[in-house]
Amino acid sequence: MSWRPTYRSSKFRNVYGKVANREHCFDGIPITKNVHDNHFCAVNAKFLAIVTESAGGGSFIVIPVSQAGRIDPHHPKVCGHQGNVLDIKWNPFFENIIASCSEDSSVRIWEIPEGGLRRNMTEAMMELYGHSRRVGLIEWHPTSSGILFSAGYDYKILIWNLEIGEPVKMIDCHSDVIVCMSFNTDGSLLATSCKDKKLRVIEPRSGRVLQHASCKNHRVNRVVFLGNMKRLLTTGVSRWNTRQIALWDQEDLSMPMVEEEIDGLSGLLFPFYDADTHMLYLAGKGDGNIRYYEITTEKPYLQYLMEFRSPAPQKGVMPKHGLDVTACEVFRFYKLVTLKGLIEPISMIVPRRSETYQEDIYPMTAGTEPALSANDWLSGINRDPVLMSLKKGYQKPNQLVFKAPVKEKKGVVVNGIDLLENVPPRTENELLRMFFRQQEELRKLKEELNTKDVKIRQLELELNNLRNSSASSNYCG
Repeated sequence: MSWRPTYRSSKFRNVYGKVANREHCFDGIPITKNVHDNHFCAVNAKFLAIVTESAGGGSFIVIPVSQAGRIDPHHPKVCGHQGNVLDIKWNPFFENIIASCSEDSSVRIWEIPEGGLRRNMTEAMMELYGHSRRVGLIEWHPTSSGILFSAGYDYKILIWNLEIGEPVKMIDCHSDVIVCMSFNTDGSLLATSCKDKKLRVIEPRSGRVLQHASCKNHRVNRVVFLGNMKRLLTTGVSRWNTRQIALWDQEDLSMPMVEEEIDGLSGLLFPFYDADTHMLYLAGKGDGNIRYYEITTEKPYLQYLMEFRSPAPQKGVMPKHGLDVTACEVFRFYKLVTLKGLIEPISMIVPRRSETYQEDIYPMTAGTEPALSANDWLSGINRDPVLMSLKKGYQKPNQLVFKAPVKEKKGVVVNGIDLLENVPPRTENELLRMFFRQQEELRKLKEELNTKDVKIRQLELELNNLRNSSASSNYCG
C-alpha cells in the first residue's frame, strides 16, 4: 500500500492578500521611529490612529478611514502627553473613544469628534495616574464597557473603572516588564507574557495566578487566547534562537501541546487570531511577511495555509464590522512604511465567484454593544459578547454615550502640603519647568522678606524714638 499525504479541505485554503490601490492608501504621515515593541497603530470602522514623531512630548494622529490620500502636514494631532506615546487602543463599544499610554506614566482617554479632528487636541476626557513608571501597554475589556487594563514598567497591571475614573485593582504577580496581555472571549481570564520568560493565566478580579509556564525550550514573547477553544498560542524563540510558535492548553501549562519552528529571523512575531474563522495570522516585525494558519480542535491543531510576502511590517487590524463583506474580506491589516510615511491597507480575501452574502465565512460576530457594565463585571458576573450579523453591513450605531465621571476636588494635606494639588513631576522637562517656577517663587519670597525686614527696622527705630522722647519729657518734668 503506497503512502499518501492527507489533505484537509478548508474554505480558507486559498485566502490571499490584496494590497490597496495608491488612492486608498494614507500618505505623508510622520510615523514614529520609536523602537518599543508595539503596533503604534489602531483602527476601527471610523478612524485610523497612528503614533507620530514629535518634539517635546508625545502625539498621535487620527484620520477618518474614508479620507484616504495625502495627509496635510499640518493635520491636527492629539498631543496632550508629556512623554512619547507607547500604545493606543480604540474602545470596542464607543468608536469615538480612544485610550493612550505614555512614558509620562499616565493613561489618558480621548473623545474624537465626529468627522475627525479640526484642531490640535490637548485636553483629555480623563487623565489616569497610578503607575510609578512609564506605561507600555493598555487593553480594553472585551465585554465590559468601562474597564481598562494598563501595564507599566513598575511590573504592575492596574484595572481602571472608567465609570468612576479610579483604579479598582492592582495585579502584582510579575517580576519584570509585562510585554503582552490577552483576554479570553468573556474576559474572565487574562493571559500575560513577561520579560521574566514566564507565561501566566490570571483571574483578573482576584489577581490570582491560575497557571504559569516557564519553558526552557520556548521563550515566550507574545500570547493570544484562541477564542473558546481553551487554548493559548504563543510566539517566541527556541533554544536555538529560531522563531517559534507554541500551542498550550489553558488549564495545563506544564508543556506545550505543539511547537513549530518558523524561521531563523530575529524580529518578533505578532499573532492575530480571528475567532469567527479560526484563522491565525503571524505578522513578522521587520520582515513584513504574513503567514496564516487554520486552528482546529483535532491534531495536528495548526494547519498551514499560505504566506503573504511584503517588504514592510504590518501593525494595525480592522475590527470585523468594518470589513467589506461584498468582497469576501475576512481580515484587514495596515502596513506602516515608516521611511515613506505611507500606510497601505492589506485585505485578506476568500476567492468566491458569487456576489451574494457568504454566510459560511461570516458567522455571527462580536458587535459594538457591551454585555456588561463595569460594576457588573467587578461584582463577578461573566457574560459572552453580544453578537451581531454582518449580512446587512454595519448600519446599527451604538446609542450609548461614554461619559467621563465628574469628580469633586479633594485635598490630601500632609505637613501643610496638598499632595493632590502638588503632583510630582513625571518627565525631565516637567521637572525643569517646576524647578524654574520654584526658583522664581523663592526669588519673590526673598524680595518680600527683605521688604518686610526693612519695614521692621523702620518700625523699631520709630518705637525707639518714641521711647526716647517719652523718657526725656519725664526727665524734664
